Amino acid sequence: MGLSTAAPSTARPAAVPEGFTSLLAGFRDQLDRALVNWLDAKREEALALGSPETLELIDGVGQLATQGGKRLRPALVYYTYRACGGAADEEVLPLALSTELLHTYLLIHDDIMDHAEFRRGLPAAHVRFSDAHRTQGFHGDADDFGRSAAILLGDLAQSWAVELACRVSIRRGLGGGVDGGELARCFSAMCQEVIGGQYLELQVAQRRAATEEELLRVLRLKSGRYTAERPIQLGALLAGAPPEVLAELSRYGAAVGEAFQLQDDLLGMFGDPETVGKPVDADLKEGKFTFLIHHALAKATPEQRLTLDAALGNPEATPEQTAAARRVLAETGAREAVAAMIGERLRAARSALAAMDLQAEGRLFLAGLIDYLWGREQ
Repeated sequence: MGLSTAAPSTARPAAVPEGFTSLLAGFRDQLDRALVNWLDAKREEALALGSPETLELIDGVGQLATQGGKRLRPALVYYTYRACGGAADEEVLPLALSTELLHTYLLIHDDIMDHAEFRRGLPAAHVRFSDAHRTQGFHGDADDFGRSAAILLGDLAQSWAVELACRVSIRRGLGGGVDGGELARCFSAMCQEVIGGQYLELQVAQRRAATEEELLRVLRLKSGRYTAERPIQLGALLAGAPPEVLAELSRYGAAVGEAFQLQDDLLGMFGDPETVGKPVDADLKEGKFTFLIHHALAKATPEQRLTLDAALGNPEATPEQTAAARRVLAETGAREAVAAMIGERLRAARSALAAMDLQAEGRLFLAGLIDYLWGREQ
């Protein structure tokens, strides 16, 4: 897929379907109850093992995991399972929770890597632990302590994600009808791909240069597969979907996952800070080298390049400098080009969905997700 400059499709729904909103809200309630039960069980387990110091870490994971979040990744596991004929909540909810805990782990480590101060409207985990260091009068560097403790916090969330995924894979493998090994391989691939994508993104940001193919790989590994394609495959595999359905679901998932990340890139530059949950200049100051930057640099005049360079990767950039850089993104057509890429992917997702015979509830959610992405503020 190349970088298109075609005008985005105007075939957008007037509003996100109410059925999608209701399904997501209902699932979120189910997942949150499962999460609370899991945290309670882990607290009891820590005490039984004589490890009370772990309680602070358990509560730290819980504080982030229970503090909002869209829950789209676990919802895709759940509703794809439903779409493919799965009917047992007790079978699919642990796998859905596993993907949410994996996401929690990545958010914690992302905030350290990105030097982010806030997450979901609250201080990021490493900031909370740094503040605790100062409050308790510990010796040593408070920021170093905060980062180190947050790394452990993320590790704990990741270990829980693996534990849950392994349980499901073993149980389904023993139960027959589903290849537990394939489930495990899919989950492991999701973990490895997103880490590889983040590493490539880190390299690209340090170079401040990338080929279009490199940016597409980041988009596919870090978001296309991790955000949608792999969660969808997990739900389909658990339900025993046939190969031809799995292939179309994968095509749908890759498209909506990439569209989601491209929209995040737009929102990170042009969105409402209250909606996005971070300042709109954060991506610029951090130095994220996205398709927006790639396209802008390709079209920019020498003066516009200087304007971008003054803000990109500069944590001390002023509001005036970041505002000027965002104007360059609009003036060079970068914003419009990325919007066109989103449209391409959402049309591809709709085409893949139309080719499949799925159960009604799951189809409603998958179709509603496309409409939700069309309707997100850009």
